[in-house]
Amino acid sequence: MEGKRRYFAFYSPKGFIRKFSAVVKAPLVSAADPLIRQTPYGACPVSMLVLLWDFMTPRSKLTSLKSTVQQADLFAKSIGELAREAKNCRNCPLWKNATQTVFGAGSPKARILFVGEQPGNDEDLSGKPFVGPAGRMLDASLVEAGIDRSQVYVTNVVKHFKWEPRGKRRIHKKPSASEIASCRPWLDAEISSIAPALIVCLGATAAQALLGKTFRVTARRGEFIQSKLAPYVMATVHPSSILRAPDEETRHSEEKKFIADLKLIKKLKI
Repeated sequence: MEGKRRYFAFYSPKGFIRKFSAVVKAPLVSAADPLIRQTPYGACPVSMLVLLWDFMTPRSKLTSLKSTVQQADLFAKSIGELAREAKNCRNCPLWKNATQTVFGAGSPKARILFVGEQPGNDEDLSGKPFVGPAGRMLDASLVEAGIDRSQVYVTNVVKHFKWEPRGKRRIHKKPSASEIASCRPWLDAEISSIAPALIVCLGATAAQALLGKTFRVTARRGEFIQSKLAPYVMATVHPSSILRAPDEETRHSEEKKFIADLKLIKKLKI
């Protein structure tokens, strides 16, 4: 059961604060830590700020949602327009420590769309997805599988690099469920704009974001899953997991399995 709420509202001069149409709910520790939600106020030509306090709300029930109006607006945009708009994305706090938004890239008419977890250090610095070690392994594996890299589209569930410092290095840190949910409208809009024949989920984060939390890549990799997202959806491992193999023999074996999964795509003749 959701707890009690307290609202405090005040008006700002018109245009002083940019309108933000996303409605966000997040767990609050105490009344001293309010969540600020800004919404357009239809009866008045100014913006209204609402301080929303939630008490005793179960964390598992709290989600981050885009408004229907904004989501529909994203669906109406081209890939180029989406990429430009995403540069200013502030849907979650990850942008604060990231260099830039890393949007998807590739053919806007791609028949195959690959979805990973999030950009890494190299992607964060370059602004392009899959250009680091895992991206180079993906490129080489696509060649081995006979798939033209220039004819696919690659993106991530989350568009900003989440990391933690380790000495002078920035180490990948798995995005949270709320961060994935906050970024989901961009991915949905990409899928809608590209309209691929096949979506390939690379790794558990992408697979569970698109196919459900109970989906297990280890149990169902290489299968073509029924989904409303595309005529075909498949999951396999993320190339970065191959690079983390404990020894060269294991790495070579996992790479062969990954290429075998990609070769299944050729049999679809999409």
